[in-house]
Amino acid sequence: MKYYAGVDLGGTNIVVGIVNEKFDILSKAKRKTNLPRPGDEICKDIVELVKEAAELAKVQVSEIESIGIGTPGIANTDLGIIEYSCNLGFNDFEMAKIIKGYIDLPVFIENDANAAAYGEFLAGSAKGSNDAVCITLGTGVGGGIIINGKIYSGFNYAGAEVGHTVVDPNGPECTCGRKGCFEVFSSATGLVRMTKEAIENNPGSILAKMAQKDGKVSARHSFNAMRMGCPAAKEVCDKYIKYLALGITNMINIFQPDVLCIGGGVCNEGDELLIPVKEIVSKEVYTRNSPRNTEIVIATLGNDAGIIGAAFLGLNKSK
Repeated sequence: MKYYAGVDLGGTNIVVGIVNEKFDILSKAKRKTNLPRPGDEICKDIVELVKEAAELAKVQVSEIESIGIGTPGIANTDLGIIEYSCNLGFNDFEMAKIIKGYIDLPVFIENDANAAAYGEFLAGSAKGSNDAVCITLGTGVGGGIIINGKIYSGFNYAGAEVGHTVVDPNGPECTCGRKGCFEVFSSATGLVRMTKEAIENNPGSILAKMAQKDGKVSARHSFNAMRMGCPAAKEVCDKYIKYLALGITNMINIFQPDVLCIGGGVCNEGDELLIPVKEIVSKEVYTRNSPRNTEIVIATLGNDAGIIGAAFLGLNKSK
């Protein structure tokens, strides 16, 4: 049996999992990222967590084939350098080289959304496909693209930023500086923004009362209030679904993947999200009259996708 270490490096937590060749996560070790702080300290934490996770899995460090790291930002996969990560505060940070200085194992790095997409491709909702697009609806809209079984990241390692494609040029300004990005409307953050706007315009609505009772506005309020028959909430959900379907249609028209999987907390809405999205996409997609069309599915691995995908970055690199 072969074993691999997968690292999900985030702005809040560092999570390391030991994964076997069947894509089973045998153990996890976790600690806070504690930003801002020097990258060298983060690298030491990663090494310590690899050893801790290995011990929990009853695997010798010498039995681990490689360490793969999914990181926010632009990851130069050839040189093992994080060229830029605003979340971590890194510029041209030689992560792979530093970690190799602490532990004698091959080290691979990749953008975290790409790593998560690779995990879904290997062991999740996109398993068995050849080409896949994975979209994560979180604070932003993350994307990962698999073409011919390999992660696509562009010539400059910054590919698959699907959240920063414009779906409404007259829309709100995005953090990237453009207006009306897919991310502005279809992220959980975007859903919260639209929900707040609806509450301000409909202070006596079920939606407003629900948020007032909870003491804050969450991404779930509009869908929950819609189920209770709230017209204001239904308007928010319809708008959210419309823009999500628009962005998905664009991705399908560009890449025509076997599978497009959607992940992130918003996907907990299940069929009330997925069914209307599929209905809109089926009418809008360029191949709507074709007997073969992209399958749209909900991601199945959750937070484990990034660990599994990162663990097998060496496999991706060898293709």
